[in-house]
Amino acid sequence: MRDRPLGSHGRQTAPKPAPALCSSWATGKRRGGRKLITLPLVAGGCLWPCVPCSLSTGKSKEAEIKRINKELANIRSKFKGDKALDGYSKKKYVCKLLFIFLLGHDIDFGHMEAVNLLSSNKYTEKQIGYLFISVLVNSNSELIRLINNAIKNDLASRNPTFMCLALHCIANVGSREMGEAFAADIPRILVAGDSMDSVKQSAALCLLRLYKASPDLVPMGEWTARVVHLLNDQHMGVVTAAVSLITCLCKKNPDDFKTCVSLAVSRLSRIVSSASTDLQDYTYYFVPAPWLSVKLLRLLQCYPPPEDAAVKGRLVECLETVLNKAQEPPKSKKVQHSNAKNAILFETISLIIHYDSEPNLLVRACNQLGQFLQHRETNLRYLALESMCTLASSEFSHEAVKTHIDTVINALKTERDVSVRQRAADLLYAMCDRSNAKQIVSEMLRYLETADYAIREEIVLKVAILAEKYAVDYSWYVDTILNLIRIAGDYVSEEVWYRVLQIVTNRDDVQGYAAKTVFEALQAPACHENMVKVGGYILGEFGNLIAGDPRSSPPVQFSLLHSKFHLCSVATRALLLSTYIKFINLFPETKATIQGVLRAGSQLRNADVELQQRAVEYLTLSSVASTDVLATVLEEMPPFPERESSILAKLKRKKGPGAASALDDSRRDTSSNDINGGVEPTPSNVSTPSPSADLLGLRAAPPPAAPPAPVGGNLLVDVFSDGPTAQPSLGPTPEEAFLSELEPPAPESPMTLLADPAPAADPGPEDIGPPIPEADELLNKFVCKNSGVLFENQLLQIGVKSEFRQNLGRMYLFYGNKTSVQFQSFLPTVVHPGDLQTHILCSCLAVQTKRVAAQVDGGAQVQQVLNIECLRDFLTPPLLSVRFRYGGTAQSLTLKLPVTINKFFQPTEMAAQDFFQRWKQLSLPLQEAQKIFKANHPMDAEVTKAKLLGFGSALLDNVDPNPENFVGAGIIQTKALQVGCLLRLEPNAQAQMYRLTLRTSKEPVSRHLCELLAQQF
Repeated sequence: MRDRPLGSHGRQTAPKPAPALCSSWATGKRRGGRKLITLPLVAGGCLWPCVPCSLSTGKSKEAEIKRINKELANIRSKFKGDKALDGYSKKKYVCKLLFIFLLGHDIDFGHMEAVNLLSSNKYTEKQIGYLFISVLVNSNSELIRLINNAIKNDLASRNPTFMCLALHCIANVGSREMGEAFAADIPRILVAGDSMDSVKQSAALCLLRLYKASPDLVPMGEWTARVVHLLNDQHMGVVTAAVSLITCLCKKNPDDFKTCVSLAVSRLSRIVSSASTDLQDYTYYFVPAPWLSVKLLRLLQCYPPPEDAAVKGRLVECLETVLNKAQEPPKSKKVQHSNAKNAILFETISLIIHYDSEPNLLVRACNQLGQFLQHRETNLRYLALESMCTLASSEFSHEAVKTHIDTVINALKTERDVSVRQRAADLLYAMCDRSNAKQIVSEMLRYLETADYAIREEIVLKVAILAEKYAVDYSWYVDTILNLIRIAGDYVSEEVWYRVLQIVTNRDDVQGYAAKTVFEALQAPACHENMVKVGGYILGEFGNLIAGDPRSSPPVQFSLLHSKFHLCSVATRALLLSTYIKFINLFPETKATIQGVLRAGSQLRNADVELQQRAVEYLTLSSVASTDVLATVLEEMPPFPERESSILAKLKRKKGPGAASALDDSRRDTSSNDINGGVEPTPSNVSTPSPSADLLGLRAAPPPAAPPAPVGGNLLVDVFSDGPTAQPSLGPTPEEAFLSELEPPAPESPMTLLADPAPAADPGPEDIGPPIPEADELLNKFVCKNSGVLFENQLLQIGVKSEFRQNLGRMYLFYGNKTSVQFQSFLPTVVHPGDLQTHILCSCLAVQTKRVAAQVDGGAQVQQVLNIECLRDFLTPPLLSVRFRYGGTAQSLTLKLPVTINKFFQPTEMAAQDFFQRWKQLSLPLQEAQKIFKANHPMDAEVTKAKLLGFGSALLDNVDPNPENFVGAGIIQTKALQVGCLLRLEPNAQAQMYRLTLRTSKEPVSRHLCELLAQQF
């Protein structure tokens, strides 16, 4: 909405009606017994001249159609008559056609007459012509060229009224052809010194309309600076229109319009500090220029905080003034006054949240919003809750938000509007931390019993996430999830009960309690099917922990589960059959009973093939297999590998990308050591995670047998596990498992793997600083693995996932913004030492990169794809330089890209005879490299084997006479040649030493591979 001149009392002044051309028709009087309609007036005459009421208010629909057809026939005869019509008659009939069209009837003639009106020198005739064209002419009409000629004449006429009509027509039609015809003229009119203020306004809004329709048609290069300076124009209407245009343009080209920040701050300061009488024509109910103020605040949200201290100080002063005015008594009791005042206030708070750098302002904004939580206006309560959700994610204002917890809980219980209750639930979720988790989870569970069906699933997800994230003990977490299933079982998705199974499986100290609790829950007369699933899995795995109690003896457990069998779906029955076969292993005394169930005709001849197959196989397994075999096959599930919580991933998908910052709690509670070390099974299908508190999901996972280590900062959880993935045989199958692991798309063929090279980036190696001190240490972590976190600090996390095939490779770099402030001028660059291009074409390695977005929003991530080709053997990895601006400060770092020569290993199998024959052939002194070194890690045979496989070579069995030694073989694939490689690793457990020997056909490769591999042990 644009600011318009207003009366001295703060109200819009209606234009005085001009004398009507036919006053009796325009005022609704009767003439000759016919009723006439009242029509709007314009300067110069009636907008709908001489349109009788009978056109729209016949006694019946048929009568109206008959009257309109008669009128259309009359108009058609007038247009086709021999007698030429004068301008007034032509305007009158075109206006009638327009009115008939607006009544819902088709018009298929009169277009040329409307075009002819454009050549008139009378305003009313030209106005009706432009109005008819704007409403009835299609953008693909053949008349567009004629219309363009008329518009061009009006734009060149220098008559401001005619120019405005032409600009309005361009904006209303907005066709690409019109855009191509006038896109170059409109910026010239906009910045011309002799253009009237009304023409500048129309030109700015017309240009905005064309830019939204066809951005490529608006070349702003030479006009940019002059358009920005329109913010200093004396006419407030011009400034308002210019702000709308600049706000749209700067979203695509922020650097071109960054000079607008200081001008916007200056203009905003003048408005905020002015009295209502200073801007009398643009004061709306005692609020100076509210629409312009809101637009300026939104424009400032497109940029980070100003770097200039004076500009920043002036802006902070403006924001403080707005907050101070919000505390003043209202100058009017009219709702328009409070609406305008609050619109500026909420936009000011949005800007404060966007900057997230002024603790004082953030706390004041929070306190101001807290006053609205109990306001009688529902819309204000809604907006306050919504804004506080964002404030809760800031480390500066989180504690201030928590002080309103009682008010928010009361809103959750008593609000009549479901949307307000949903925002209250969002705010409780956002303000939750370890200190208030139990209170918030308890209140949300209590509300869940009466919650609206539309938001139950979302509340279930939030309760599950909070219970997992802030549990002080696992028994409370298990109780909470089981209570959640009891209250809202239909809304508990698979992700929720999957998660509790994973956590219980990974935590020995909670397994007995979980078995006891779920056994008691299953005794309820009405038990939800999800509870049966959880009970079936937990009792099948850990039922032996409570079997000593006569009340939960093995037969009792089996009878309790089997009593639910006939009430469950096919998937749950299949899970229970798996539980039964587990019972045979855990409790041999139940074998006969369970075999009787499996042998029943309802199972062996079940119509469902899955149930029938399970019954047959389990019955055969229990009858044929020995006790030892049965114990091996049905042993307890191993701990699941670390994965990002799929419950959080589902909530992110449900809330959409805009919720990333609301879910990001990385800036607070950094000392938490919560249950989100729990894990998930690896699925067979994978998806890319969305930005969240776990930005990339790249934290390295501990070995499966060890308990998960606390995650520093509680920010990221691993989705790249290099260890073997445990897949449960009971419960979720790979097809059913939720998706949580990040996996890049499958690589194309070698011919297309290196397609689409990116343009060269700006900086070269001469502009890039040396690698950070820990670059070599970070590189060594990736010698035997392809995925993980390459670098992480308080601002940025860089994750890597790569795959290699022969001499080709593809690497995915994931850059995660861990802050709430947008990164500007974000430029990751890959260079090779000594090379001068980002598109590396050195003699050894070719790397092609693709550019990423120059802005990375707070809490978001961007992905960069690198295509790699090994041309010859190389010793030095490429360098990765990352540059960006954070809060106005330039940031840069240089790392070594984890691309080493062993990545292009092709494992080779060979017999012992062939191995020794080849070993002897590589007997020249320069072809062998040997190193004896002390072990830096525990000497575990399985770990050693995994590292050698990760290094790329094939492990050969029964080759070395000493079975404790490891022998491997492989070929390094390059485009120019192939380098054969044989290795032998001899561990000495007593001395805690290794001897590593490598032989290759190239001496530098032998020494380099020996150094790389020795550092892994």
